[in-house]
Amino acid sequence: MNNQGLGQFDTDYDKDSRDENALIQDALAGDRGAFAVLVVRNQDRLFASMMQVTGSPEEAEEVVQDAFIRAFVKLDSFQRNSQFFTWLYRIAFNSALTRRRRKKARVSLDDMRENSGVEIASDNEAVDEPMLRIERVRMVREAMTRLTDEHRDILVLREMEEHSYESIADLLSISIGTVRSRLSRARRQLKLCLEAMQRDEEKHIEESER
Repeated sequence: MNNQGLGQFDTDYDKDSRDENALIQDALAGDRGAFAVLVVRNQDRLFASMMQVTGSPEEAEEVVQDAFIRAFVKLDSFQRNSQFFTWLYRIAFNSALTRRRRKKARVSLDDMRENSGVEIASDNEAVDEPMLRIERVRMVREAMTRLTDEHRDILVLREMEEHSYESIADLLSISIGTVRSRLSRARRQLKLCLEAMQRDEEKHIEESER
């Protein structure tokens, strides 16, 4: 992603040897360059994560830029009992949800990275894999767009971002028990969507061969 909304950063920022705690301390003391280093170190990873949440490179970039601005303003509230990226991710994720509610639009995952490595598992068994990996990934992407926002979000957080149940509960402001039950329903719904898509494709093939 580009840095236009955050200012142009000197390429030397990626050579800064200060550790995360030192950068945060210096940024709090007024060193804007220290915060710029934090941006450079985290922006690509955050952008990739927000791409999976929003499904749109333009939307993801806006969310990331907004998250860094909010993080800069609220840096003194960072407790340092977690990694900076974890705190930053929560800001970005909440921003993405807020933007979605305002637009009242369904999230599309059409631009999900082809090599995202998506493998959604059911509670007791893996989703059937009767086709090549590339076709499976395509079908999963399409099936994800048919899920509710609630189900899609929790699958993205758990299966793609690999967040712990505790982290998901914190991000979504729900209990761990609710995380487990919602994830179970989401996996089941995704499996049903995939099975329905498979039947539709098989029916289409049969009709075309007549």
